[in-house]
Amino acid sequence: MSSMRIREELSNYARKTVANKLVVGPGGNISAKHEHNMYLSPSGFALDEIEPEQWVEVDIASGAITDNGLRPSSEVLMHLYAYRENPHIGAIVHTHPPYCIAFTLVEQDLPVMFPDQAALVGKTAYVPYVLPTTDRLADAFVEKVNGASSILLGNHGLVTTGRNLREAYYRTEVVEESAKIYLIASAIRAPKALTEEEVEEVASLESEAYRIQLLRKMNG
Repeated sequence: MSSMRIREELSNYARKTVANKLVVGPGGNISAKHEHNMYLSPSGFALDEIEPEQWVEVDIASGAITDNGLRPSSEVLMHLYAYRENPHIGAIVHTHPPYCIAFTLVEQDLPVMFPDQAALVGKTAYVPYVLPTTDRLADAFVEKVNGASSILLGNHGLVTTGRNLREAYYRTEVVEESAKIYLIASAIRAPKALTEEEVEEVASLESEAYRIQLLRKMNG
């Protein structure tokens, strides 16, 4: 895949995040890796305003901006540290989904409650509130990035990672739906989570084929 194709894909998923109300205004930031660079949303833009040529190219090893002169998102360190820490990450989606934020105001551990959540997300990690845009947040986030693909940020939002943008983006949708389901069910009684055995059963269902089929269905 060429760098221009990555830029176009970023603009496509950026529009999805706004259309699905996962961010408002200029909030949130997303990135994707291509070879030794990452392409990150520029500072000061609403995600659905970003044209393909405006994604900021940043050298992952050095952190140097190597193309258009726009300033990268203020969360640039969180993205850089994650790519450096885990070479299997191909994309990062950081959003401010309302149900996820509401969940972090009252809880920390989001249980696995249904099969799609088990297959696409699994266990969700949690980082207590840290001042946004700081290296302290980047450090706290990167401590969790090898153990979970979806990380809730207390009083702040959600970060998901994936091998590609589609995987990272759909994890965002599934975690937001999971937080919504949890909060709705909690209004009645304590939600019933899947047991560890039930989660493992989902994982044993030719898991890679199941995930691919599920992603295709969600993209249809």
